Amino acid sequence: MDLARTQLGEKIIGQGLKYLLSKDMDDIDQLIDWAEKLPMPKNHREYLESAKKFLKDKDSNWYQFAQRLLSETDPNVKEKIGMNFFLNANFLGVQKQNKAANELGHSVPWAILIDPTERCNLNCTGCWAGDYQRDEELDFETLDRVMSEGEELGIYFTLMSGGEPTLRKKDIIKLAEKHPSQVILLFTNGTLVDDEFVAEMKRVGNITLAFSLEGFETTTDSRRGKGVFKKIMDAMDRMRKAGLIFGASVTYTRQNTEELASEEFVDMLVDKGAAFAWYFTYIPVGKDVDVDLMATPQQRAYMYEKVLEYRQTKPIFIMDFWNDGEISHGCIAGGKRYIHINAKGDVEPCAFVHYATCNIKDVSLKEALSSPLMMAYQKRQPFNMNHHRPCPLIDNPEMMVEIVRESGAYSTQLSDDETPEEFAQKLKDYSDRWAKIADEKWSKTCAAAK
Repeated sequence: MDLARTQLGEKIIGQGLKYLLSKDMDDIDQLIDWAEKLPMPKNHREYLESAKKFLKDKDSNWYQFAQRLLSETDPNVKEKIGMNFFLNANFLGVQKQNKAANELGHSVPWAILIDPTERCNLNCTGCWAGDYQRDEELDFETLDRVMSEGEELGIYFTLMSGGEPTLRKKDIIKLAEKHPSQVILLFTNGTLVDDEFVAEMKRVGNITLAFSLEGFETTTDSRRGKGVFKKIMDAMDRMRKAGLIFGASVTYTRQNTEELASEEFVDMLVDKGAAFAWYFTYIPVGKDVDVDLMATPQQRAYMYEKVLEYRQTKPIFIMDFWNDGEISHGCIAGGKRYIHINAKGDVEPCAFVHYATCNIKDVSLKEALSSPLMMAYQKRQPFNMNHHRPCPLIDNPEMMVEIVRESGAYSTQLSDDETPEEFAQKLKDYSDRWAKIADEKWSKTCAAAK
């Protein structure tokens, strides 16, 4: 009977979500009231209660956000992205992930980040992929297999980076067709997003893009090349005109933190039609990279405060990959909530952690998730009880040394003559300085929670 109720509830929720996505915000009150009567797990009910607060407040930025998405998005895209993200990836998918995790004895990720190619038409300063072999690619069959194996585990969110993933446009469209239950998000430099690709994305409906920006035109072009900013703006205009969902991906450094954190920049994203923004802090990956390009601990703290502010005031969904450790209860990498597979096939805990103990060409996704590196990672999570210090790379670099040594991981970089100890040492000063700020913030967080 419980199983029947659950299955019936899932079906009704699916039908209700489809109904919502076909309507506008005027129907939201009635739908929320109806949804509250459905059988659902405790955590999903908590999400519903949280959503209820802002969706019923017509003056809130989140109401404006939902209204904009519902009114401006193409119906096919709205249904595909909405159903796949909310129902498949979060409602049904999480249940499947939890069941698989119990059976396997370790975590199953919510998302997979995979690189179709390491090739790129740009050469951006400080690129985290800059120390990979640039001619590496994963063939269509491998990409298809990983996505299929992910679905068996309840993973319906596939992110793609590189390299530049749009160099594989035709294969990505084919993958979207073969996996209509998934959301596919591409991190792209935006320079290859033409009318034909936009039309194909609109047709399949389940692809979204995150455009890489460094700030406004001068700052973006200084790192990415002259004319790149304008090409991104033009691509955003094409996406918005077609009713597609898109966002931005930004990396804050010592040079551009204040610009990316400015209200003017966030307002520009909103005005262009961006639905979301990923904020990443610069990570000095590779032997000869410039550690001084990292945002200072003070700048990182400043970004944390500004993102919190904009979540309360701006109609855009902003994620801060490092500073959101408080929300995610620490680091989400290592298979806990996501993994990275580079274009050579090496299965890494994170896009910024260039170590592996297996290659996806030789093992199944299940086997990769059970690899010594992932187990060594998960064994130590959270890496710090202060969730303002979530990362084993920049916040707790001694942990990365332990993980690599215990798992016997090999370097996935072109230049592998830098030892884990050497890498940890060059980040020690930063981690120590951030610790002082983070510990003070965590004390305030804990005091507020009492």
